Amino acid sequence: MNLIHPALCRLLVALTVFSAARPAAAAGPIRIDSVLLQLIEQVDVPAQDQGVIRKLAVDEGVLVSAGDPLVQLEDAEARQEVERTQIESEIAEEEAKNDVDVRFAKKSLEVAEAELRRAQESVTNYPKSISQTELDHLRLTVERSRLSIEQAQHQLQLADLTAKLKRNALQTGQQRLSRLTIRAPINGLVAQVYRRCGEWVESGQPVIRILRIDRLRAEGFLSASQLGEVAQGAKVELIVDLGTGQAKSFPGTLVFISPEIDPINGQVRIWGEAQNPDMQLKPGQRAAMVISPSSPDSTGP
Repeated sequence: MNLIHPALCRLLVALTVFSAARPAAAAGPIRIDSVLLQLIEQVDVPAQDQGVIRKLAVDEGVLVSAGDPLVQLEDAEARQEVERTQIESEIAEEEAKNDVDVRFAKKSLEVAEAELRRAQESVTNYPKSISQTELDHLRLTVERSRLSIEQAQHQLQLADLTAKLKRNALQTGQQRLSRLTIRAPINGLVAQVYRRCGEWVESGQPVIRILRIDRLRAEGFLSASQLGEVAQGAKVELIVDLGTGQAKSFPGTLVFISPEIDPINGQVRIWGEAQNPDMQLKPGQRAAMVISPSSPDSTGP
């Protein structure tokens, strides 16, 4: 039997140890040749109340910020209603602060009690000076004064409740007035104006279409065998031909990795998002996406 020379044996062991100690080659970036640029957000802005369009503040192609006025519906009647309820609310507030009747009733009670007290003292000193009927009338006057205080306080409470009711009516009118101004719910580009000045719109009917294009989504597919090499939150680079013959890159982030694997082609759906401040990227364009590899200690999403 041939035996391996001891020196050769030691060499083989050293090579084995050296190979095991060498770090694995770092995974390189993953390139997806075709991803589709899509909108992240788009809104058909509806009318919140019915009415006639009095003014259009924007037109197609205009960039708007959230809160900007887009359309003004006819609001003359609503403004008059707000002014009327404003006056009614102020009147009710003044009435709720008016405690004259309460103070008068309290002062009347003091006078009636003083008269009854003097009458009782007189009867004590001169038993026949005041009749029982007169004493009964004085006691009734005192009781009436006490009840007048309760009634005045009750009226003051009602006035306070009326003031609250008028405030609510004023707020309702102001809310309706604000609904007649259609405002942009998001930052974006006005892509379409569905209605024009003088047209009637119903509540809930779309009036303006806004596209958010300052940030776009790039959606594509990744082989399931490469899932271990990427992680949600990884940096990505979009490479797009803008029609000038030269590709331009846009940095972004991998924000979604589908938990489902297509059983037919073994792929998963992913998408990244990239800023588009100069509006060079257009929804519907095709691009390539390069995903940076996840670090060895990456735990994923």
